[in-house]
Amino acid sequence: MPTKLGQNFLRDTTVIQKIIQSANLQPDDFVIEIGPGEGVLTEALSVAARKVLAIEIDQNLIPALQKKFVQNKKVEILNEDVLKINLEEKIRNSKFKNQNSFYKVIANIPYYITSPIIRLFLESEIPPREMILMVQKEVAERIVEKPGKMSILALSVQYYAAAQILFPVPAKAFLPVPKVDSIVIKIIPRPDQKNPQETKKFFRVVRAGFSAKRKTLANNLANSFHLNKQEIENKISLIKLTPLTRAQELSVSDWKKLAEII
Repeated sequence: MPTKLGQNFLRDTTVIQKIIQSANLQPDDFVIEIGPGEGVLTEALSVAARKVLAIEIDQNLIPALQKKFVQNKKVEILNEDVLKINLEEKIRNSKFKNQNSFYKVIANIPYYITSPIIRLFLESEIPPREMILMVQKEVAERIVEKPGKMSILALSVQYYAAAQILFPVPAKAFLPVPKVDSIVIKIIPRPDQKNPQETKKFFRVVRAGFSAKRKTLANNLANSFHLNKQEIENKISLIKLTPLTRAQELSVSDWKKLAEII
């Protein structure tokens, strides 16, 4: 039966086992799974981990999930929109939370909410130890891009974490079969604490720098901050950038330096 949100369900057991292996789950681990769907991956996670909190937005899927795991005390099903819940409160109050260890996030997420979900967890007061995410192939490739092809998405992830591609997942691994292939990526948050004011300033400068794709970094910054272009060019020259530099050429480190001098 089609679901309310038209999800594609992972059915390939080989891919499921590769995800479990990639997560390197330990018997005492606490896992948050976003979008359990039919619960196939959820079941495998519950075998490898101590407890699984599975958050599913589609209420049509909840009865089947609850029936499937009614006898499985390792699994808690939550019918919520992960982007609207108080994440920290859910983590602190979960009856499955291991107070002596961090949690891991495992999810198969659609394109349109990839960035919000990643930032939700990376910006949390209680960030995960790591995230194993199955995302659209093109999105995964954008997340791990290097200077020269950077995007706001890449910077949003790489500012907070280290990201790497693990393995591809063909469309035929799902039912219904989607029109695109997927990739499983691993995201590991950096241990350093972020200063909220510095973070706000960093992303304000990043958004300004990317405000017009066809224009140079200097033009975008001058227009966004209502400053003289020559003044901006003088400032960016201090960090070894030229008047012709474009936003996609900068690394996270470059943007941090830029945020300090703008």
